Amino acid sequence: MAGIYLHIPFCKHKCTYCDFCSFPNRMDVAEAYMACLIKEIEMRGKELKGRTFDTVYFGGGTPSVVDPKYIYAAMRKIKECFTLSARPEITIEMNPGTVSEQKIALYKRAGINRFSIGLQTAIDEQLSDLGRIHTVRDYLYCTSLLKGENFSADVMLGIKNQTKEDVRKTIEVAAGSGAKHISMYALTPEDGTPIYTDYLNGELPDGDEVAELYEYGRGLLAEKGYARYEVSNFCKKGFESRHNLNYWKRGEYVGLGVSASSFFSGRRLLNTLDLDEYMKCILSGFYPVIDSEEVSEKDARFEFVMLGLRTVYGVSAAEYKKAFGTDWKEDFSSAYQKTKNYLSEEGDVTRIKDEYLYVQNAILSEYAE
Repeated sequence: MAGIYLHIPFCKHKCTYCDFCSFPNRMDVAEAYMACLIKEIEMRGKELKGRTFDTVYFGGGTPSVVDPKYIYAAMRKIKECFTLSARPEITIEMNPGTVSEQKIALYKRAGINRFSIGLQTAIDEQLSDLGRIHTVRDYLYCTSLLKGENFSADVMLGIKNQTKEDVRKTIEVAAGSGAKHISMYALTPEDGTPIYTDYLNGELPDGDEVAELYEYGRGLLAEKGYARYEVSNFCKKGFESRHNLNYWKRGEYVGLGVSASSFFSGRRLLNTLDLDEYMKCILSGFYPVIDSEEVSEKDARFEFVMLGLRTVYGVSAAEYKKAFGTDWKEDFSSAYQKTKNYLSEEGDVTRIKDEYLYVQNAILSEYAE
């Protein structure tokens, strides 16, 4: 598997928790940026000729905030410059407050067949606190335009004043709208974001409270037929995110746009986080890469184990041996001995036990040493 990621860094308003590379006040350069993105597609397409890509993902920022003709043009250039598999998964992230029937129609004409919608919470007051520009009504309108389509909804835990009843209502709205996939993840207050002040003031739920909300939400999702396949990701049978699975299986991917990262030919690359610098580089015919490193075999082994244990698919001893020629339990014998009580074994596959998956960071930290 291999994936293509395109970063659309524009948005109408920066959410209070957002630590991503996004620019709410730079829509004036959206046309110039998208022209540069198309140029980078051409540059990388020549370099990666011969590879076949299974997924395309438009992330942000808010990809749905720009004129849909730019998304259409980017997809047309992707098809022209890259070899896509017979049935690729093509996803776009959308804010419910920025969609229209016309936009979705053009996305579908472009070949987009999966939509990721940022619901976050079904409580309007909490959406306002988070700095979100949409309401629950906007979400329901958005999903009404996607009837019969493959779409995912994001649900956030750890919001100020959030209760189990709020989580129940949010999951019921997400599931009732027809979402085939639900991402339920904990808010991470990052230093430098407005919400970090709430965190310092003790106004956000603590770790134990969030864990309790997660277990409650997980039970509700299971009742509604959503199976957990990664700590924060749940779906109806057969609707896993292929793009994200590629990351978790250490597949190759190319990142296009400001701040995008890539992994191919054993190297990791990172594009500049400076919007103007990105465009200057592309217009000058240079790659906008600010960091490039070859992944060592030691790091590759750790990533294989760490990413495998994050999912319900676990670590296959046979696949590890095929990749590295050794036994992973011997390579990580100390960490394995310390954590084996939290692990389950089935055939040659080792997984984190279901009840410990939410606290997998504490388990995986042993393997990083």
